[in-house]
Amino acid sequence: MCGIIAYIGNRNCYPVLLRGLKRLEYRGYDSAGLSILHRGKIKRHRVLGRVADLEKKVANRHIAGTLGIAHTRWATHGKPSVRNAHPHTDGSSDIHVVHNGIIENYMEYRRYLKAKGHRFSSMTDSEVIAHLIQEYIDLGFEQAVKKALNELEGALGIAVLYRREPNKLIVARRGSPMIIGISDNAFIAASDTQAMNSDVDKVIYMQDNELVVMDQEDYHIMTLEDRPVVRELVPITIQDQEVDKKGFKHHMLKEIFEQPETVENAMMGRLNVGEAVTKLGGLEEVLPRIMSCKRLHIIACGTSYYAGLYGRHIFEKFTNLAVNVELASEFRYKHTHFDEQDIVLAISQSGETADTIGAIREAKRKGALVLGLVNVVGSTIARETHAGVYNHAGPEIGVASTKIFTSQCVILVLMALLIGRHSNLSYGEGSRVIKQLKNLPVKIRMILRENDALRKLAEQYHRYRNFLYIGRLLNYPIALEGALKLKEISYIHAEAYPAGEMKHGPISLIDEQFPTMAIVPEDTSYEKTLSNIEEIRVRNGRVLAIATEGDKLIKKYATDIIYVPVSDEILQPILAVVPLQLFAYHIADIKGRDIDKPRNLAKSVTVE
Repeated sequence: MCGIIAYIGNRNCYPVLLRGLKRLEYRGYDSAGLSILHRGKIKRHRVLGRVADLEKKVANRHIAGTLGIAHTRWATHGKPSVRNAHPHTDGSSDIHVVHNGIIENYMEYRRYLKAKGHRFSSMTDSEVIAHLIQEYIDLGFEQAVKKALNELEGALGIAVLYRREPNKLIVARRGSPMIIGISDNAFIAASDTQAMNSDVDKVIYMQDNELVVMDQEDYHIMTLEDRPVVRELVPITIQDQEVDKKGFKHHMLKEIFEQPETVENAMMGRLNVGEAVTKLGGLEEVLPRIMSCKRLHIIACGTSYYAGLYGRHIFEKFTNLAVNVELASEFRYKHTHFDEQDIVLAISQSGETADTIGAIREAKRKGALVLGLVNVVGSTIARETHAGVYNHAGPEIGVASTKIFTSQCVILVLMALLIGRHSNLSYGEGSRVIKQLKNLPVKIRMILRENDALRKLAEQYHRYRNFLYIGRLLNYPIALEGALKLKEISYIHAEAYPAGEMKHGPISLIDEQFPTMAIVPEDTSYEKTLSNIEEIRVRNGRVLAIATEGDKLIKKYATDIIYVPVSDEILQPILAVVPLQLFAYHIADIKGRDIDKPRNLAKSVTVE
């Protein structure tokens, strides 16, 4: 969602801030702005629109200063507009604030501050922070920030400038990620390491209710209750080439084509072929406790939730665990019962998903063993879970997840194999699956070679306004993910159903203007799915099928066919999702959509 980048050092901060904003664009936003302090004055520039529009606005102006803050906003309170864009200021314009999160009691303080003579210029909750700091500024800059934040409720990650303290940057966190990057001659604060320049070689991952005060030479960390904190410096490498499109038209297309490598990275060093078992170092210490557990609760949101639905089938097949999959946004508000026999597995690409973080804290509070599956090293979920596994997939810039989804599915198979082989899963079954896993990258490359053919299919289907996606068992989550991809980036209405549910309502929608994408590999439910396709076909519905290579019977049922290589039944869905990603991408591209930054969406949902 919203992105923050702030700088204090000995060089002009404008290029650093602008570059950071550009690297945060993938998170999704509707406006952008920055404030820079120079020679006793703070200059603020804001635009409705893209970072490129901000760059154009200030192109002919001399912008100097070694201390500044910048922000990309995704609207929550107040519609997208210049006046609601960040940074926000107090009435005197002495205090400038950028904020990620939601202040839950902002209306109470807005009324309080108005009664004391404060005049607000925006409709946001964030502006209250600047005014409340100004109200307490006589206590001193640091104390005013602490007092204000201790009174405000809700999630926040903030960076603050004060005109009368021209050599000080204050950053704080509660529920919204903030990271401090350190180099020899500067400090960079950001909501995402991706925003930091490659000069940064160490970072501090801030914890909730912490505040960091920086000047050009040093920094100190304290809690909002004024207790000093010592936080570990973590080495980090930020590679510019990781966010380069490398000749592809969009980041999303590049990331689809990176999937053979990300699947290889997910398995690298984790397959013991001789013993037919997997090795996941992040789970070794807790494996004895895992083996004593009876229930597994998988929690996630969005695409990660669909990976969890796929994972449920794998865990049920390979282990003795009773498996439940829930949306994290619902999970934490339910009446739940946990004990030492429960595992909660949180899946999140960013490791900063607010709903998922809330859910794992609830699960830990009630005694469950909490595991994480995340891509971002050092993220909140990675730090707060008892143990876990990293994707090692590299940055995913496109808002619509692709390579992380396939990586998650592969790692869920590895986790289930690990638990299964330590209980009742046979050597032969483990060996067979591992051999098939090793072949996945080659088979994904075979599918990617059909990119041009998938483009031609997209040209045939891009004018339809509705789509139905169907699949059974393991392929139902893939249908959900395929429909989500089409919705996210093309803005075409699409919904997914288990194929067996067609006669329970969805079939009433079918006509010649409502095509169906059917995922129909030659698996145990093949004949049943063919029957469902026939029900659609006789009602003049057009059917586009994802089928197993060599399947000739499907030609009698489907209007168009996309073939994928043969694999083990449990791995076939991982192959099936790749053409669905390409199909959605090409339809969106033909329709001229902003594929990497689709409207209203954010890459990382860091507020509830």
